Amino acid sequence: MVSPNILLISTLDTKGQETLYLKNRIEALGASAVLMDLSMGIPGDDLPPAEIPASEVARAGGSSIDEIRNSHERAKITATMIEGAKTLAKKLFENGKINGVIGLGGSTGSLMATEVMRALPFGIAKLMVSSTAALPGLSTRYIGKGDIALFHTVIEISGLSNLLKQALDRAAHAVCAMAEVPLPERKKGKDRIVVALTMLGPCEHCASTVRKRLEEKGCQVIGFSAAGISDAAMEDMIRQGLFDAVIDLAPGGVGEALWKGMRASGPHRMEAAGDMGIPQVIAPCSVNFMTPRKSQYKPEYYERRKVDLDSHRTWIRISPEEMKAVADAFVAKLNKAKGPVSIIIPKKGWSSVDREGSPAYDPAEDAIFTNALKKGFKKDIIIKEVDANLEDPAFAEAVEDAFWDIIGA
Repeated sequence: MVSPNILLISTLDTKGQETLYLKNRIEALGASAVLMDLSMGIPGDDLPPAEIPASEVARAGGSSIDEIRNSHERAKITATMIEGAKTLAKKLFENGKINGVIGLGGSTGSLMATEVMRALPFGIAKLMVSSTAALPGLSTRYIGKGDIALFHTVIEISGLSNLLKQALDRAAHAVCAMAEVPLPERKKGKDRIVVALTMLGPCEHCASTVRKRLEEKGCQVIGFSAAGISDAAMEDMIRQGLFDAVIDLAPGGVGEALWKGMRASGPHRMEAAGDMGIPQVIAPCSVNFMTPRKSQYKPEYYERRKVDLDSHRTWIRISPEEMKAVADAFVAKLNKAKGPVSIIIPKKGWSSVDREGSPAYDPAEDAIFTNALKKGFKKDIIIKEVDANLEDPAFAEAVEDAFWDIIGA
């Protein structure tokens, strides 16, 4: 096996000796370590230079290290260094120079290093060694949409005590082992169709049925929880060319982005497949609900029909006006699609929580969405209505049929 090439991201001005110790431990394991220095101050004279010094990072970010060090605009210079580091890291990866990345830092260093990591593709080893990994709110910011592993040192990264050395030893072993795992194979030819599938608890039966049926016919189906993070990450992975098609059963994040709900998945949700020209089959699970944070409830929300999924999550049915707004967002996104699009609409409720008999069941309001799609879509987008609930077997069958029809389109 070829020895791993590890990109080590740190700041020599604040964590010089600790960084060099980690670098030496990685190299002692037979890997090579390329040190990228994100220092915005001046490292000590007793430290050897990094393979990618801070001056090179600053240049790649459109500035100079003197400007960085003389500036008092911390947010601005931090962003500059991050952009430079992202540019250089992506170039190293594209040229086959790295197959793993490890970061070392406290709060600022972790925020910077993990942002660089998130610019690299899914599958490359990413390990953030941080003394602040467990701080409330920070771990989710560090990971974001990235496949990043966090190593919480617990103790501060300051001074080479025996405890810190042992933690850095473990981190070195971890990243070297991770980097030995090859990247996901880029599928060649049409021998096996790889499908991205969004899913949620209220459409779990449909998702499981569709997945099993497609797998029985030779497809590889990759599921994504459509709760706002994984489905947003799916968009990035689609752009990496990892998928041949998308079955988007739960695109509620599109509407949630309009009112900043808990399942919001960013402004570019449901765009990547269209940009890449791959087939899409779309169903509306959860599209007729919103999940605002309870601290941000408007007075009117308390009067709306709602469904408590559990003690932490409440779905509130959206208004007719909001239903039209979501449909308009779908139209704007999907009309730009370069590949085929098929929309499958259940006429008897869009999930397990709005079946007939539920207070949230309202086919008449759901039809506002459907009619707006019919009016706004370009002619080659297929809309099919199914006389079933989204969780009924008949609907899963309709999704599968639409998939095979559109794959052949």
